[in-house]
Amino acid sequence: QVQSVESGGGLVQPGGSLRLSCTASGSIFSQNTMEWYRQAPGKQRELVAYVTTSDGTWYGASAKGRFTIARDNAKNTVYLQMNRLQPEDTAVYYCHMRETGSWGQGTQVTVSS
Repeated sequence: QVQSVESGGGLVQPGGSLRLSCTASGSIFSQNTMEWYRQAPGKQRELVAYVTTSDGTWYGASAKGRFTIARDNAKNTVYLQMNRLQPEDTAVYYCHMRETGSWGQGTQVTVSS
């Protein structure tokens, strides 16, 4: 069974940056579109960004211009660089392997002064 583990979350002040990482086990990472979702308390899980197997990218409205998604197939890892963070970005961030349907356990991002 494919497993993925997120890291890089934490507490950051408004305007700060974080880089999230998600590393997956197994050899099928490169065959999957990799997605980052987030879920804030009391809200539905929201798709933030994804990167396709051919390195095409898509960003949700909240991420456009501030976040960058990238993948490194040699390391089975997808990254989410988040800049100019705001309190409304506070959420648990999850990575998802679209084709296999595998979810990570999530990493907490808190933006607060």
